[in-house]
Amino acid sequence: MTRIDGRSLDQLRPVKITTGFSKFAEGSCLIEMGNTMVLCNASVEEKVPPHVKEGGWITAEYSMLPRANRERTRRDISNLKLSGRSAEIQRLIGRSLRSAVDLKALGMRTITIDCDVLQGDGGTRTASVTGGFIALVLALQKLVREGLLERLPVSTYVSGISAGIVGGTPMLDLCYAEDSRADVDLNCVMTAEGGIIELQATGEGRPFTHEEQVALLKLCAEGCKALCALQKQYLKLQVEA
Repeated sequence: MTRIDGRSLDQLRPVKITTGFSKFAEGSCLIEMGNTMVLCNASVEEKVPPHVKEGGWITAEYSMLPRANRERTRRDISNLKLSGRSAEIQRLIGRSLRSAVDLKALGMRTITIDCDVLQGDGGTRTASVTGGFIALVLALQKLVREGLLERLPVSTYVSGISAGIVGGTPMLDLCYAEDSRADVDLNCVMTAEGGIIELQATGEGRPFTHEEQVALLKLCAEGCKALCALQKQYLKLQVEA
């Protein structure tokens, strides 16, 4: 099957990562995956929410700009109520990033990852996880440099990618034109070692089989492996600089 942009079935869209994109954030990253663009900013506060009794906390907020899509959408927050989709996605981002951090070692502080979609062409939630992890680690590195942390409290790299079945064919990293006609959609967050942190799979057009799920997971594993390699490259460059 020939894909819209000519990619192979197991090929990621072109990925571009720009660290230090925002001047004032403790850590920042603009991640571009094809035509999807997400700005991820990490902010550090020396306090924790009331439910945290020991150690620190990592949370996320997610939003799409009104013209991130093909038609204008209303801003996510209306009368102080977050849209259901954005609430679900930001919980996913927060859970994913917390899984890689020793919260006790973080100390009594909160790091908030703001993921703002500047342009959406499929895969915004998984791009937010991948870029959000980079912004988070950059903020943690800054705390280490300033002597506020003794060590980097990160146990692994975390990235996310989507896969789907379009026209009966499993394929990796769907753009919007593919995603909008996919029979099955799967979002996966994984560690650098291949461990699954989060898995969201939906039979949009039809039920799917166990064998099809295994095929999609295999694609996601290869995609996350490539994304983690890119994360290591950019974070290593930041350390050495």
